[in-house]
Amino acid sequence: MQSQNYHGCDVWGHAILEQEGMLQPERYAASGTITKGGKLIEASGVLGHFESEEDAQLAGLDWARAWVDAHC
Repeated sequence: MQSQNYHGCDVWGHAILEQEGMLQPERYAASGTITKGGKLIEASGVLGHFESEEDAQLAGLDWARAWVDAHC
């Protein structure tokens, strides 16, 4: 999980490991969360699937920053 403060909100990028089968390579589902003052403001659903944990986290952060730009 990666986080940062963005325009007064805390934005989070999450990577959720998906294990569909033992012979398949690992994939990560991306999601994002926005909090402010310790309270949940908004959370995404699954934003996409990525081969690396970092790419999934960055996709979640990108979504969260875009949400803040559009709503705050």
